[in-house]
Amino acid sequence: MKQFNPRYLAVAAGLASLLVTGAASAKQDLPASPQQLIDAKVIEGIREWLASPVVEISVMGQNKRNANMTQADIDTADKEWRTERESEDQPIIAAVLTNPLSGYLTQIQARSGGLYSEIFVMDAHGLNVGQSSITSDFWQGDEAKFQKTYPVGASAVFIDEAEYNEDADNWRAQLNMTLADHTGQPMGAVTVEVNLTELARRKGL
Repeated sequence: MKQFNPRYLAVAAGLASLLVTGAASAKQDLPASPQQLIDAKVIEGIREWLASPVVEISVMGQNKRNANMTQADIDTADKEWRTERESEDQPIIAAVLTNPLSGYLTQIQARSGGLYSEIFVMDAHGLNVGQSSITSDFWQGDEAKFQKTYPVGASAVFIDEAEYNEDADNWRAQLNMTLADHTGQPMGAVTVEVNLTELARRKGL
């Protein structure tokens, strides 16, 4: 019977270290800051498709329906949404995902060729009106994406920090903006998660 050679263990450890190092180095570098990549031209392009009548009609309609909602009502709706995410029966989620605005946002995301990872529109309370995919919660009113846009004014823009998505191997950042109606008055907010890696590629960076 051959004796175990300790050198084999050292070689194996070295190979494992190389594999780990290689995996770590495979992570792409952030091509540029979100503020540099999501420039005025990109924002203007997003505003163009947000100008569709379905956006204003949907948001204003929900604002009217939710005009008398209390914070307790909002908390209850948000809790029900979170519960439905873990259930096979999802009436509230299904109602939002199948409405005309969600259908429109899903088409916009699909036609973006990978530029948009997620899109969702909020009403004046910060409640979801339409979305391209299921969000973790129904109420965004306690988050920066809403607090730094709608309450600030009609032209408010907030670009969040970049985050690396390991599954997709790309960098993303959320562009958040106030939504204004045809008179220029704030009516809600929108979050567009932008694929920074794809945006940089299109910009030739």
